[in-house]
Amino acid sequence: MDGHSLDSDRYCIIGADLRDLPALEEKLKKCHLDTKLPTLFVSECVLVYMTLEQSSSLVKWVADTFDTAMFINYEQVNMADRFGQIMIENLQRRQCNLAGVEVCRSLESQKDRFLLAGWEKADALDMMTVYNILPQDDVGRIEQLEFLDERELLQQLLQHYCICWATKDKLSLGLLDVTF
Repeated sequence: MDGHSLDSDRYCIIGADLRDLPALEEKLKKCHLDTKLPTLFVSECVLVYMTLEQSSSLVKWVADTFDTAMFINYEQVNMADRFGQIMIENLQRRQCNLAGVEVCRSLESQKDRFLLAGWEKADALDMMTVYNILPQDDVGRIEQLEFLDERELLQQLLQHYCICWATKDKLSLGLLDVTF
C-alpha cells in the first residue's frame, strides 16, 4: 500500500493517472477487480482536462475491458457559444487548461465520444433540462433555502454543463433502458 491507495478485504481505493492505462490496469489487477461484474464509472469534470486522444483511449479501454458497465460523466457542454468561450477564457486566465474542450461542443459530441469508443448506448442532458425535470416542490424548497437573484445567469450556467451516460449490457440487466 502506498500513500495513494487504501485496500481491505472488501474495498479498494487507488490513486492513478487515468492517462496511463497500463499502470491503471496493473493497479486494478492488484485489487482483484472482476471485469465480468457490472461496474459503474463516474467522472465529474475529469475528461475535459485530458486531451481528446487520452480521454478517448480511457473511454475505449473501459468499453473494451468491462462487459457490463455504465459510465456517467458530468462535464461542460455548449462550449462553442459566447458564454462557453467566456468560461474558457476565465479558466485560461487562471492557468487552467481544458485540453479536451473540443468534445464539449454539444450534447451530440458528448454522446459520440462514447459511441465511437464502443459503448452500446449513450445519452445526455444539459443541467437546465435536468433542473426542469426535478419535482417542482423540491425546486421551490431548495430555492427558498438559497436566495437566487440571478436566474438568467443560473440558466446560462446550467445550459453549459451536462450529464452524459453510456452503457454496455452483456448481462442484460436493463442498463440500456436507463433514462431520466
